[in-house]
Amino acid sequence: MSCNFIIDAYAWIEYFKASEMGERAREYIESERSITPTIVVAEISRKLSQQIQLGKETPEGRQRLTEFIRATSRIADLDFDTAIDAGKNIEEMAKGCSLADLIILSTARKAAGKVITGDDHFRGLKDVIFLK
Repeated sequence: MSCNFIIDAYAWIEYFKASEMGERAREYIESERSITPTIVVAEISRKLSQQIQLGKETPEGRQRLTEFIRATSRIADLDFDTAIDAGKNIEEMAKGCSLADLIILSTARKAAGKVITGDDHFRGLKDVIFLK
């Protein structure tokens, strides 16, 4: 079975910034096997809204970037079983991880995939391809 790549907000943001880590994330993001959980879309939308408030982004830019995510990656909705499993992952994750991180890890496990990220909360987990 081929591995799916679950794209974390960290990877998407670096990709949009065209940073060195974003370049490493490119192959996974642009793969036909990339999956982006809806919670990641929410995180990115929030981050872009903050950038709009700071005058560093526009509403049109936010729309363009979020539509790019939809066009580039399969979108994984949060279902009941994934939500239940997310709560169980708390023991494995680094202290201070977010609910979004737990959902992303559960989505990866359900999809037999690897989380693509640079977020230290995922460091050391076998289900992760770390960009740093």
